Amino acid sequence: MSTVVASADGTPIVFGRCGSGPAVVLVQGAFADRSDPTMAAIAAGLSRWFTVYAYDRRGRG
Repeated sequence: MSTVVASADGTPIVFGRCGSGPAVVLVQGAFADRSDPTMAAIAAGLSRWFTVYAYDRRGRG
């Protein structure tokens, strides 16, 4: 499930949330987004124990 929020300057930021438990925020590198297979696998694995938030950098989502 994707959610869109606006940054202070109005730029849309897209993020996804999965799992339940304490929050963990995944931060990708400069050339990846939250759909990157490696990041998606990490999010899926962590979601067994945590609420995982993965976001797209500005202009990527």
